Amino acid sequence: MALRLDNQSFSDALVILGAAGLVIPAFARFKVSPVIGFILVGLLVGPAGLGALTGAAPWLYYLTISNPESIEPFAEFGIILLLFSIGLELSFKRLWSMKRLVFGTGAAELIGSALIIGVALHFIGQGWAGAIGLGFALALSSTALVLPLVGTTGAVGRGAFAMLLFEDLALVPIIFVLGALAPTASADGWVDIAGVALRGGLTVVAMYVGGRVVLPRLFGQAARTKSPELFLAASLLVVIVASVATTAAGLSPIVGALLAGLLIAETEYHSEVEVITAPFKGLALGVFLISVGMSLDLRLIAQNWPSLLLAVTGVVAVKAVVTFLFLRVANSRRGVAAETGLLMGSPSETTLIVLATAAQAQLIMPSTASFWQTVTAIGLTITPLLAKLGRTVSRQLESRAVADTGDIEIDDDGPGTVVIGFGRVGRMVADMLAVHGQKYVAVEADIDSVEAARRQGHPVLFGDVSRAELVDRLKLQTAKALILTMDDPVLTVRLARRVRALAPDLPIVARARDTAHAAELYRAGVTDAVPETLESSLQLAEAVLVDLGVAMGPVIASIHEKRDELRQEIKKAADMLVEPRIRKAKRTPRSV
Repeated sequence: MALRLDNQSFSDALVILGAAGLVIPAFARFKVSPVIGFILVGLLVGPAGLGALTGAAPWLYYLTISNPESIEPFAEFGIILLLFSIGLELSFKRLWSMKRLVFGTGAAELIGSALIIGVALHFIGQGWAGAIGLGFALALSSTALVLPLVGTTGAVGRGAFAMLLFEDLALVPIIFVLGALAPTASADGWVDIAGVALRGGLTVVAMYVGGRVVLPRLFGQAARTKSPELFLAASLLVVIVASVATTAAGLSPIVGALLAGLLIAETEYHSEVEVITAPFKGLALGVFLISVGMSLDLRLIAQNWPSLLLAVTGVVAVKAVVTFLFLRVANSRRGVAAETGLLMGSPSETTLIVLATAAQAQLIMPSTASFWQTVTAIGLTITPLLAKLGRTVSRQLESRAVADTGDIEIDDDGPGTVVIGFGRVGRMVADMLAVHGQKYVAVEADIDSVEAARRQGHPVLFGDVSRAELVDRLKLQTAKALILTMDDPVLTVRLARRVRALAPDLPIVARARDTAHAAELYRAGVTDAVPETLESSLQLAEAVLVDLGVAMGPVIASIHEKRDELRQEIKKAADMLVEPRIRKAKRTPRSV
């Protein structure tokens, strides 16, 4: 049988796979979100980019996506897999504990943003029905971009996830309401909405009951075959069946994907499912982001940039302020509310669906829908930038909040021992210093850790040690010792080098990731570097020797001897790397 292959499909697949293979490593190297990279690739290879030049240069056909519509199903599948993976990380107990945040704050944020945007659009000439449709469309935020940026845990992730979950649940009712508002709609439209709610509820209950019975047996059989292919097939089958079931009931397919993830999370196979489906989720999300980039037309943006800039700014500002206010009502901190508000400020991929529905229902003109589609694409593109801005604003607000509650002051006689980083390692070091009556001050950049530590009586400063003014405030010239416990190798080396230049005689003890990092720290001027891998190996050796019946005294003595021997080897390796540089510097003549 002859195998017939479509050159167009091969060309599009080559561009997508090439983008995934090049964009992710390149942007990760420069610590830039791959989200921006995929969107830029879509802009470059889309019909408004290099695709517009294929007539003059046919060879560009193989570097562009010639049929953007053909990749849309893969983009939608990426969003489905994203919600499925989120479900795997949750539990029904945790989801139930968030019900007030989901149906209280989430509902208030969506409805409040939609009303303000809708009223504003009505006053600039849009009819009431179209203004309502546009308001709800633009009030939606991007699940596909926001959750990969912040996750579902932590203060920001928890709040964002709750609001996004409500938006995903409200998507289908919004679409049905817009259909009922259409000029040609009959009075049966509202009856249809009630029917969808009933069918959707029954479908979810049936999936929950059936999933609790069927899924453990299904994945148990797949696991017994020890076939990764069968396990993957079973995972994808569950996702697709759940999505099709909720779609048939009139709900969104992402609701089914989330429910499937929640059901599998209750089984012992959730970790294996999460690992085996991760590559598909990442690649499919990359396709979605490429499709977002392809929807941008730089020539159209250049022609209408004032109105587009005003529209994007207005939507982001309204949603950010509304989200901030309702999170503050829900007792969120100012920094958390501000970061979440900016993160949720841009429109969503589902905004495009609602805009298409409103245009099809003749609530808005096709030209109006096209304008707001461009606004949505721009908003999606700047979401990572809004996330970064949100973190900066949050840090500023949190630092002011800490200052307002009374910060820790450094005594005139010095801070004693300074501990940078008050996580698991820093807290243990501080506890041992307190046991032996040693004065100390700790510094931590996470406000939650600072507040928890202060409630327990620990002297902890809130601040970012990468800022020179904070290092100056610590009065390290009068400190007894400095302990670096941060889990950031680059910052640790940079800070050690800066402090050594500031205080040449100060004992500096640093946490190292491994022996290579320890050698780098010794070159930066630390007194002692403690590699995590080395210490864990020595502790394992000590435990097994004691369990084998060797006396504790000789074991401890040999462990100390081995530690000193390895430490000297690391210092020697660091000195060997420094000496050639010194000799080379001496041979190099100075320029006049």
